[in-house]
Amino acid sequence: MSEDRGSLNGMSDVADTDVLITAVIEGDRRALAQAITLVESTSDTHRVQAEAVLDAILPHSGRSIRVGVTGLPGVGKSSLIEAVGLHAIALERRIAVLAVDPSSSVSGGSILGDKTRMQELGRSNHAFVRPSPTGGTLGGVARRTREAILLCEAAGYDVVFVETVGVGQSEMTVADMTDLFLLMLLPGAGDELQGLKRGVAELAHVILVNKADGESAEQAVQTAADYRAAVGLLHPAANDWSVPVTTCSIAAGTGVHEIWTLISEFQKKFEGSGKIASRRCAQAKAWMWSELGEGLKTVLQKHHEVRRVLPVLEGDVAEGRTTPTTAAKLLLDVFRGDG
Repeated sequence: MSEDRGSLNGMSDVADTDVLITAVIEGDRRALAQAITLVESTSDTHRVQAEAVLDAILPHSGRSIRVGVTGLPGVGKSSLIEAVGLHAIALERRIAVLAVDPSSSVSGGSILGDKTRMQELGRSNHAFVRPSPTGGTLGGVARRTREAILLCEAAGYDVVFVETVGVGQSEMTVADMTDLFLLMLLPGAGDELQGLKRGVAELAHVILVNKADGESAEQAVQTAADYRAAVGLLHPAANDWSVPVTTCSIAAGTGVHEIWTLISEFQKKFEGSGKIASRRCAQAKAWMWSELGEGLKTVLQKHHEVRRVLPVLEGDVAEGRTTPTTAAKLLLDVFRGDG
């Protein structure tokens, strides 16, 4: 894997930050890895530097198509991204991949080894592959993935894939930070139309049934037909776009060109109409409120009086002596000085 985690190398002054900014904009992959490490850091000092970097690179971002890829573990997400990415590189595109790995509940580290994912793509000089642990963030997506997208764009990558772990609320989170949302299924997934996957299908702009080869080929065709009928009854994720449901076999090398064509057609259609820009405006506002919520939570938890009464209120909630709503109100009153 050509992109490992860049160390911060003790970056401690503005001059170093300026050097990093320039290197990122010039497309230096090592600098990009270092910048992403910086924005992922929880250090207050690094956070100040990260904000300076992000402010500086912002005018250079926004020039990519952002593609979210989701699906259950084992469906072939990484294989699809590698195959489509290599196809796009052959067409002189530059590819960035932010592959979000499940985090260990014990160490907080990434469970999946960096070297097990997209090795061929990672060796290309025209690609940047960055596995990141979720860090326990709701939705299975690293909190700073949005910032990493901006950094990749500023470094000149014109296609940014975000691969989610594909569990829980991760689908919604990825859909809220990308332009095109791609859902992958396995043959025989028709039973999943009820429950979780119905909600995911409503978010999808493209649905792919992978592993449509050998004995699974006929079943894959039937699964695609089931979903094709189902999405016709759902509200589309984007107006003026009929969600294509198709089969592919990444292992057999079939369907890759067609998938890239769908991505290109989507980009051309919605960039031209201004709908991608409109979608990103809404996403940016939602991002601001998300950051505000995270920031207020941090401030609240560090407040002296809140820290004093918090264990008592947590105990009251746990033992059923008070409701979470009442406890939350009391904590806010203490924070405001009304308690």
